[in-house]
Amino acid sequence: MLSTTSLARQLATALGTLRHVPYFLYTLFLFTKSDIKTTVIPITSLAIASAPIDDISRLPHVIFWVWFHVLHFDIANQTVDPKEDELNKSERPIPAKRITLSQAKFLRWLLVPMCWRLSGLYSAEVLYVSIVNVALTILYNELGAAKGHWVVRNVLNGFGMASFETGTTLIAGSDPQRLDRVAMCSILASVGIFSTTIHTQDFKDMEGDRTVGRRTIPIVFGDAAKYTVIVPLLAWSIGLSVFWGIDYATAVVFTAFSAHVGMLYLRAKTVSEYQVAFYWYNAWLTCAHALPAYYRVLS
Repeated sequence: MLSTTSLARQLATALGTLRHVPYFLYTLFLFTKSDIKTTVIPITSLAIASAPIDDISRLPHVIFWVWFHVLHFDIANQTVDPKEDELNKSERPIPAKRITLSQAKFLRWLLVPMCWRLSGLYSAEVLYVSIVNVALTILYNELGAAKGHWVVRNVLNGFGMASFETGTTLIAGSDPQRLDRVAMCSILASVGIFSTTIHTQDFKDMEGDRTVGRRTIPIVFGDAAKYTVIVPLLAWSIGLSVFWGIDYATAVVFTAFSAHVGMLYLRAKTVSEYQVAFYWYNAWLTCAHALPAYYRVLS
């Protein structure tokens, strides 16, 4: 039988552990904070619209699955070159000293089997998607594709996003083993969108990227790079409006929205102005990902 002293020690130990839980959870959130708006929200929007979502109770599953895989990617990304974050994003957990680099690397690899186990609970197909996502993460981070040619970087980003989208769309739908034609088309369109516009996130990070030797589109092309935002945004807005059969008034508003985002990039000169433009880009992206739902309603 436990003595009163022994019981008190165990209780104190348990309480001490519990006090660290909120700190740990907030640290995990900080790893993914910047990608909530850029990845979690747009991809959840696409899954809901493309699947379409079979039951509202599946929504937490969709959000958690994509966030958990984004967490794995972000920790991998932030452990490759912590010095870049010291320049660009000092509030992230490693430069902020909330977690050591070795602890983050341990957590990064621990998350791999956890992602696979989570995915296997839904279907073998979701598990395969998770395996591909991990492989692309290794290629992008540990194997150095993130610092390679901007074409490789953009295309790899597009396929990486497609892996997130495929997993969430399978989970959202009534059959986690297959995607229908609408879902497939929306994911393929998203690959094209990300491959041609993902560099919108690089404008605000130019100083840090130059320091670590990264050759992004804004660095390679200078001021001319701003036109690589407005042109594809307008093209995608018009193309998606036609493809999904959007009515004329909605198509005009959607295209005007893309022009507004493009003009924000053309006029931006400071980091804060590029950050504002990037927020609006993500709002446009979320709308673009919601268009398949419009098509399903009409059809």
